[in-house]
Amino acid sequence: MSGNRLTDRFGRTVSYVRLSVTDRCDFRCVYCMSEDMTFLPKAQILTLEEIARVARNFVSLGAEKIRLTGGEPLVRNNVLELVEEIGGYGLRDFALTTNGNRLASMAQPLREAGLHRVNISLDSLDPSRFRELSRTGRLENVLDGIDAAREAGFDGIKLNVVVIKGRNDDEVPELIEFARRKRIDISFIEEMPLGEISEHDRGLGLCTSDEVRDIISKHHELIPTTDDSGGPARYYRMPDSPVRVGFISPHSHNFCASCNRVRVTAEGRLLLCLGNEHSMDLRRVLRAHPDNDDPVRQAIIGAMDLKPERHHFSADGDVQILRFMNMTGG
Repeated sequence: MSGNRLTDRFGRTVSYVRLSVTDRCDFRCVYCMSEDMTFLPKAQILTLEEIARVARNFVSLGAEKIRLTGGEPLVRNNVLELVEEIGGYGLRDFALTTNGNRLASMAQPLREAGLHRVNISLDSLDPSRFRELSRTGRLENVLDGIDAAREAGFDGIKLNVVVIKGRNDDEVPELIEFARRKRIDISFIEEMPLGEISEHDRGLGLCTSDEVRDIISKHHELIPTTDDSGGPARYYRMPDSPVRVGFISPHSHNFCASCNRVRVTAEGRLLLCLGNEHSMDLRRVLRAHPDNDDPVRQAIIGAMDLKPERHHFSADGDVQILRFMNMTGG
């Protein structure tokens, strides 16, 4: 820690915080959670005021980017109040990741509340396949949400696609064409081994970023860029389109050396790495000191020593982390 910046033992400066506002979701995506999930009792979840307090303290320690995640953040009651509060903190980048299901009605209010950017999950353009992958979702709602986000005038919109071999890898070209038509960026993500699932074999389903890039290259030239979104994606451009194509590769191209991120779960655990269990209980500190932020800041500073040098995901589908993705916020 130097000045008011958060620095870990390996010299990396933490400037990006992902805040999960709920573990609940109106989808049950096959790679994210089990079909029959048990969610946390309300008392264990941080209140909106506590989440805002966490955000405020991270900003005082040099955080420049905050992303709200879930579960699905738009199912949280009064989430617009939280967006409006954090939107006033002077962040360089304020974003939200959503499944898009409720975005048609909420895109404009979110933009007006101060949100800069939105990432929208879209794993298939086939309605029946979309239903199969999300278990409960309707593709039509998400497509309407994408259009509403474009009309709302966000600084940036990006599609996120989790690619699973034999499930949706054949749709990569169509998804690229969709992004080109809509003129919005798209990132392809390797499935992460978080949480025990029985719906498919993760080892067999792993489709690496290199494989996805090879598929796209049959249709479009991909030119590497030095663009940096402040996250783990590596970006490419196509000669005839402004759309950026990103690849997030926790398995095949470890991005730990430049990791500038920490996560706070819906129950207030400060996770120092997506692929490790290193964490600190921020909820306990928040509730023990409701009127004093000094212990909160000191707890955050002290937790930086827990941040590991790297994560270790195996490519054979083994689960290293038992918590599901909805608990973590991606």
